[in-house]
Amino acid sequence: MTSGTLLAQITDYANRADPYPLYAELRKQPVRREDDGTYLVSTYYEVRSLANDPRLSNDTSNRPSGYARVGQPDPETGLPPSFIFTDPPVHDQLRDTINRPFGPPHSPRFLDGLRGELAKAVTELLDAFEGKDQVDIVEDFAYPLPVTAICKVLGVPREDEPRFHGWADALASSIDPHSGADGGPEKAQRARQEMGAYLTGLIETKRRHPGPGMLSALAPDMTPADLEATAVLLLVAGHETTVNAITNTTLTLLRHPDVLDRFQKDPDLAVPLIEEVLRYEPPVQFVPWTTALADIDIAGTTIPKGSPVWLMLAAANRDPRRFKDPDRFDPDRRDNEHLGFYTGIHYCFGAPLARIELHLAVPELFRRVTFSRLLEDPPPYRANAVLRGPRHLPVAIESLTA
Repeated sequence: MTSGTLLAQITDYANRADPYPLYAELRKQPVRREDDGTYLVSTYYEVRSLANDPRLSNDTSNRPSGYARVGQPDPETGLPPSFIFTDPPVHDQLRDTINRPFGPPHSPRFLDGLRGELAKAVTELLDAFEGKDQVDIVEDFAYPLPVTAICKVLGVPREDEPRFHGWADALASSIDPHSGADGGPEKAQRARQEMGAYLTGLIETKRRHPGPGMLSALAPDMTPADLEATAVLLLVAGHETTVNAITNTTLTLLRHPDVLDRFQKDPDLAVPLIEEVLRYEPPVQFVPWTTALADIDIAGTTIPKGSPVWLMLAAANRDPRRFKDPDRFDPDRRDNEHLGFYTGIHYCFGAPLARIELHLAVPELFRRVTFSRLLEDPPPYRANAVLRGPRHLPVAIESLTA
């Protein structure tokens, strides 16, 4: 890859705070071949088509040598790929098994049953703002809530929740194909080993003494290795994306005081507002691990068999062919079928949980807290280009209500 390629610019940390002008440039050529042979697909209908095309593989073992192969079996831990890095029929079998204790039709009330505990967690986090004149939305609110949620989902003892915070941060770095410079792979490797050792003991305990949560429910139906790989995936995907979604929503509202004023007067605006943030500032910017299993003709370009393909979700979400005035934040937008949680068979498994967390957290945050201003704008962003979001979001507090 040369330094002048759009891909290099998009993944350059210098552009993390605002990659959208680069995405607009990218969309001028819906399917673009980079110097290293990677194909970037950036327009809405083309991304959606390929995400639903069985000729595009999520199994990165299909990639030619020399390309990043995230999600492959880990020789140090012995864990197989999680289901997100598999193709049918393996993907479908694993996902169906994992979904049984998680949601409809087998467990329609599981997630809804978590609302009370998660609402209590929101209240406790906001109560801790008392007496403070400024907070970091990420560290003080957006980060701890999803850890609580995913630990409830898995059935992790509350006293062990703090350990998952560090693991989630390190493991998320492994999703970024350009994480080598800051030691991301080594941190992720250590986190995988530590979490694997922890989960091995916890899964064995759940087998002998079943309790609430997915680990107990899945223990009879999955091998320990598959269950560990699933738990690691749910930790990263179920935690990091929700942190970004809560933080991006907060930042977007503070940048749009007119919309914030409407929202505080009309809490029913929450549903379209949150969906618009998922389009406007999606927590996952692109999917960089797919591979063409055959020659694919699309938008006047042939993607050759074996080529790495990046599906640029954030670029597609601002495609003017699909969304009118796409760079405007508009919670009144109609027909907002965004790609914030992806699409097709790999549609975000944790999307229902993420939406519950967002709808509990965001309205209560802005009901109870009056913010006077952002203390940094743009805020410092994480290094990760895939799971893009502020690393910190310091804000000044004017008042806190009960």
